Amino acid sequence: MLGKTYDSEVCSAARALELVGERWSLLIIRNALFAGATRYSDFRSLDIATNILKTRLDGFIDAGIMERRGSQRNPEHFEYVLTEMGRDLATVIAALTEWGDRWLAPDGPPIFYTHSVCGGSVSLHASCANCGDVQDPAEIGVRPGPGMRIA
Repeated sequence: MLGKTYDSEVCSAARALELVGERWSLLIIRNALFAGATRYSDFRSLDIATNILKTRLDGFIDAGIMERRGSQRNPEHFEYVLTEMGRDLATVIAALTEWGDRWLAPDGPPIFYTHSVCGGSVSLHASCANCGDVQDPAEIGVRPGPGMRIA
């Protein structure tokens, strides 16, 4: 989707950016996740150019992030429905929103994410499998995983 591939990068973040790293991508997915957008016309509320919207939706379908289905309301129209892969981006969007709330929202958060089961506030944080919470982002490091190619 970005028009550039990261074939030389052995990095899942780079691979993810290939699919959702373009400026409109996460906004389209955000509206599908949290605003109930499923129809092409629903996504037009973003004021995105029609050619770009079509390209993004087609790319999401090709990548397995969305499925295009016939509308139950009108069989002549289609709906764009998130797959499990697409729904898994909810935590990514919530984390990006938390970061934006902290650094870019001088009047406070414009929205709050809540747990639909109990109504509690949702927040995301890093945790360590051995000792619990990671208190400082500087404590996060990296090590090779099973998918790392060794030259």
